[in-house]
Amino acid sequence: MAVSLARSAAFEILLRVERQDSYAAELLHSDSFSKLSARDHGLATELVMGVLRWRSWLDERLAAASSQKVGRLDLEVLTALRLGVYQMQFLTRVPARAAIFESVELVKAARKRSAAPFVNAVLRKTPATLHDVLAQIDNSPDADALAQNSSHPAWLVTRWSKQFGFDAARQICRHDQALPETTIHLHDGHAEPELAAAGIHLAPGRLLSSARRVLAGDIAGAKAYRDGRITIQDEGSQLVALLAGTGEQILDCCAAPGGKTSLLAGRNPNAKVFATELHAQRARLLQRLVHPPNVHVIAADARNFPFSTSFDCILADVPCSGTGTLARNPEIKWRLRSEDLLDLEGRQVAILKSALGRLARKGRLVYSTCSLEREENEVVVETALSGSADFKIVDCNEELDRLQRADELSWKDTASLVEGAYLRTIPGVHPCDGFFAAVIERK
Repeated sequence: MAVSLARSAAFEILLRVERQDSYAAELLHSDSFSKLSARDHGLATELVMGVLRWRSWLDERLAAASSQKVGRLDLEVLTALRLGVYQMQFLTRVPARAAIFESVELVKAARKRSAAPFVNAVLRKTPATLHDVLAQIDNSPDADALAQNSSHPAWLVTRWSKQFGFDAARQICRHDQALPETTIHLHDGHAEPELAAAGIHLAPGRLLSSARRVLAGDIAGAKAYRDGRITIQDEGSQLVALLAGTGEQILDCCAAPGGKTSLLAGRNPNAKVFATELHAQRARLLQRLVHPPNVHVIAADARNFPFSTSFDCILADVPCSGTGTLARNPEIKWRLRSEDLLDLEGRQVAILKSALGRLARKGRLVYSTCSLEREENEVVVETALSGSADFKIVDCNEELDRLQRADELSWKDTASLVEGAYLRTIPGVHPCDGFFAAVIERK
């Protein structure tokens, strides 16, 4: 009997995530898997994201049932085992026998037929019981237990506990292990009734009055999405773009995939918006995804811009570790090492200094990341501005008050969104991904 399309797709995606450092979300929405039925695509997504979110937790269960060390297993064998035990531990509608059978068939199809009896034996020794994993997270007494129960690297949980406090660290971990809400930004006022007519149910955003949460329906299949009249975009990401404000000459330094670019261009229809991206392939993707006619896409290194133009509005949403987005990109937590943060910091400082050099007098620059780590946030801003009297940091309290008075910010507890002069959203504490932003003006 052939392996189901959903499990076969999940198996292939998980192998590519491990071998090629690919991102699961991008693969799931790539052309290679676009022909899956809605049901199969939903199951494949559940399996891929579930295995990645709970990887170390799953490996502990496998280690207890295996005669071989988990770390020494062939990747195909380990991936099939992870898929099997995830279904047995988390999916109530999948019988254990079906999960075991398909995992065995996956290793056979991967030309690891000799490992089939081993996979069968390990999964049969693994209890097919559902665990209340969220209760385990909530009852974790310290950072080490929290890391183990929430399937996070201990070094990350320890960092968050020290920086934000243990309760906040627990909320971050809980958020990372749950399915995140899908939120959108409406570029076209006519899109909302059109979506309702197509059976897509929306609710107001939790942070922003202009955002919408998708309660039901296939938003990616909607004509308004295909036409670029709506963008799937986290509310924290939308808030960062709103902080950038207005201008006549706007630069988005590291623009792909273009959600913030589109929002800036839509709010500044008479401005020239230049969107740069380092690699030509990503620049072409940006060109395809960003629809406003006032956007000009350029393949360029943000550390060395190929033009001398000054801009009165700059967004530097720099490449980062992405630790604020682990609910959407769980593979990041298994790749990232603490020493990677220093390398990222160096590149981020270089981008910010380059962008500051293009900022006009009285102009505004927003530096942002989707990272929770100080090395990529406060430290970068302070390093880039060190020794210069030409710039000042604008207090984000003032900016959030401005957005609230304009009825754009619907979140009442604005003080919780700010740390010092900076914007900081914390997953689980706030209803969005984790973002940092600093607003900088040239004197």
